[in-house]
Amino acid sequence: MSRNKSLGQIPVVVEPLKPTKRLHWQRRAFQISVLLLAVLIPVTGVFRIDPIQGAFMVMGRQIWFSDFSIVFGLWIVIASALAMLYSFAGTVFCGWACPQNTLSEWANLMTFKLLGKRAELSLDGTPMQIAPSKNNVLNWLILVVLCVLVAGVISLIPLLYFYEPSAVWSFMTFRHDSRLAPSLHWIYTVIFLVVLIDITMIRHFMCRFMCIYKVWQHTFKTRHTLHINYDATRADECEKCNYCESACFLGIDPRKTDLFDTCINCGECVTACHNLHAKKGKGTSLLTFAMGERSSDNQKEFKTNLNSLFDRIGWLAPIMAFGVIMMGWGLWSYERYHVAAYRADTLQGDQILDYRISVANKFYEPAEVDLSIEGLDEGSYTLASDKVLFDTAGRINVGLSMSPDLPKGLYPFIVRAHTADGWEKQFRLHHFSAGGREDER
Repeated sequence: MSRNKSLGQIPVVVEPLKPTKRLHWQRRAFQISVLLLAVLIPVTGVFRIDPIQGAFMVMGRQIWFSDFSIVFGLWIVIASALAMLYSFAGTVFCGWACPQNTLSEWANLMTFKLLGKRAELSLDGTPMQIAPSKNNVLNWLILVVLCVLVAGVISLIPLLYFYEPSAVWSFMTFRHDSRLAPSLHWIYTVIFLVVLIDITMIRHFMCRFMCIYKVWQHTFKTRHTLHINYDATRADECEKCNYCESACFLGIDPRKTDLFDTCINCGECVTACHNLHAKKGKGTSLLTFAMGERSSDNQKEFKTNLNSLFDRIGWLAPIMAFGVIMMGWGLWSYERYHVAAYRADTLQGDQILDYRISVANKFYEPAEVDLSIEGLDEGSYTLASDKVLFDTAGRINVGLSMSPDLPKGLYPFIVRAHTADGWEKQFRLHHFSAGGREDER
């Protein structure tokens, strides 16, 4: 008893809940990571379009129609993963990953800092409420310069998906580069103007009224999908301050979200409500991320809804697995080189004597391919070169000419190509000779 009495005299101090912006900064870090990923994908060679060779490039490889399983499998995996994401998390992509939304938020932040917290854009004709203390030429100039610089940098990212980083650097430094299209400066100007207009005038109006991609996500959304939930059982703690609504940059009331709305699951309202209640010692946020019917907060029903959700997206798992298998097969069976031989269709007299050997390197790396002819005597043909050298991916044609002195007859022969790393390929051809000058005699 004395021990219990002593323990009971120990004071218990309950730390008040502290305001936090953890969710906010997690989202910011993810948004920045997405932008960095958009740059790293083409720079590292994971994916790019080669306009010179007219081919896709995946993981440093040229993808031809014969390699369709790689691209087809990749698109199956991406489509299945996105469908699962939309069914599970709704429009969370818009709030956490969409570059357009990231740029719009940045533009809003800079506008509020330089022109005041009420300097919002409106398409209904309402003028911006600029703070008198910040309405000066310097702040306007800084905002314009920042928007121009950001639009200029962001507009370079699409170019990386069509040109190597060194070629894009040549474009940035105004150096002549034969890899660049002559009209590239006009293309870049159009992209720049689109981005500039977006971050200076359109911003989140794209998310609210014009984004077709968001409508596409809604087709997978149900009442079991992740959404913002308002705890109505604690309605007496809600002071009707509209703090959560003012924190929403899309201008909706997070307490009244529905199946089809403009909410993008960014979580800014959750952080705002939490911080307000934490400062006043009234507990956690009335707004939380939830799944299932909005009227229920029962843990058992949550698990039931979660199981229902997995049942709905479960049929996508075999499709995704099929896509992974296709990609794996395509990468495993991928051939770095390709060789084809064909007639040049150039008549010399009454017969064709010239052939073309087409050698392709599908890796964006230097390579050397050796050529040889089997089945013909050395004096009966002329091979333009027995070595084909590549600086990078590309196709090189090598000429093969038959001697006009070959006796009349059919001459089968083999064009053999091989490399130092063990790759070898052969191509069979038949040459018909109408008879040389000796036969005419």
